[in-house]
Amino acid sequence: MAQWTSAVGPAQLARQLQAQQPRPAGPGARKPPAYRALADGIRLLVLEGRVPVAARLPAERELAVALTVSRTTVAAAYEALRAEGFLESRRGAGSWTAVPAGNPLPARGLEPLPPESLGSMIDLGCAALPAPEPWLTRSVQGALEELPPYAHTHGDYPAGLPALRQMLADRYTERGIPTMPEQIMVTTGAMGAIDAICHLFAGRGERIAVESPSYANILQLMRSAGARLVPVAMAEGLSGWDLGRWRQVLRDAAPRLAYVVADFHNPTGALADEDQRRQLVDAARSAGTVLVVDETMSELYLDDGGLDMPKPVCAFDPAGATVLTVGSASKAFWAGMRIGWVRAAPDVIRSLVAARAYADLGTPVLEQLGVNWLMRTGGWEQAVDIRRTQARENRDALVAAVRAELPEWEFEVPRGGLTLWVRTGGLSGSRIAEVGERVGVRVPSGPRFGVDGAFEGYVRLPFTVGGPVAEEAAARLAAAARLVESGAGAGVEPSRAFVA
Repeated sequence: MAQWTSAVGPAQLARQLQAQQPRPAGPGARKPPAYRALADGIRLLVLEGRVPVAARLPAERELAVALTVSRTTVAAAYEALRAEGFLESRRGAGSWTAVPAGNPLPARGLEPLPPESLGSMIDLGCAALPAPEPWLTRSVQGALEELPPYAHTHGDYPAGLPALRQMLADRYTERGIPTMPEQIMVTTGAMGAIDAICHLFAGRGERIAVESPSYANILQLMRSAGARLVPVAMAEGLSGWDLGRWRQVLRDAAPRLAYVVADFHNPTGALADEDQRRQLVDAARSAGTVLVVDETMSELYLDDGGLDMPKPVCAFDPAGATVLTVGSASKAFWAGMRIGWVRAAPDVIRSLVAARAYADLGTPVLEQLGVNWLMRTGGWEQAVDIRRTQARENRDALVAAVRAELPEWEFEVPRGGLTLWVRTGGLSGSRIAEVGERVGVRVPSGPRFGVDGAFEGYVRLPFTVGGPVAEEAAARLAAAARLVESGAGAGVEPSRAFVA
């Protein structure tokens, strides 16, 4: 990167370094020099995403004071990081974090495996469950019954079918956010919604603030659009956003857009509380940043007794001038139902609709009718209940299996969503993903969810399998981890003894 986009203060960096737990050295092992331990600590923070890529580090003297070490130690650590490609410097501009050129981001997205591969491979790549029948079939039948009047038209509805726009507006109103149909545009999935927003608001070279980690496919979409991504590290565990970091990035980097997942964040599963939501909206409004809020997981709370969900983020900006809300049927219902939507101010919706004429003209009518039928008849709520049950059972089975097979892996169990964010005990997530495919389990590595190679020590595990399949998936992950730890793995063939 040419220049830093955020900054880490000396006290903040010192706290993060001092919080690290060093791995115990083996018998007879020598303690590394102080500069080497400091360089390794900063490198680990970058790889895990706790310090973003392209973050300006404190001056040598400042960090030395904060850590109570000599300036020579800090200078030697910085020089080691520069030699390894984890630090870049320029006279007068300081030093900022980087990743080595030899560690490119994975090129592939999180596309599902082809059906012919499912017999030998357990696919944990995509956070998507099978359709909640019988509701998929019933929705298609209901849509077909309502299709004839639309068949006599041209079939292009750039803003979406009026009936579905009204239905979605009514549902927001029922949640306490008064909404008109003019504030809704129906899109081809949430990806279609965010793609349209990025093209309207963030031209090539514009900055977009994103959570770190964040949803891999959205990060790739934004990169492809030419955006400059500014990562903002999540708070520890499942506690949501670090508002201090968000305020600093919004103030210093002045991004045109910010993309967040407040409800059961993908991949961490974190749930932002109401105070965090209110503060982030206020900070975005003050900075002139448009806040894009992904609500695709909002209905997937999994606790048996239910969950008192916080108010939607758009409740703190009901007019939709600062907050653009994106929803979808893909996670709550079925990924094959490619229906998404945007809720925003009417003038924003008109601009999105006008720009759409040069993209896809509109979303398939039959699928819109299917979603409208579900929401009108109460089938949506019953289908989502089925989805919650599936996800809850799968989550519990996967958690138990991973804890049994890989007790050194660390994670917190989210109260909703579809994903488990797992620290892999000091092993490379990229190597585990690579070797995992050879032993018959497919997982996405942590760097897919970071900016420029962060989160090397993580993998994401979705709640897409349960029962014996979850147990077998964990066993294969454990086999992959053993091979990575031993430095072996070459030539390993996928297991074909278990049909997923």
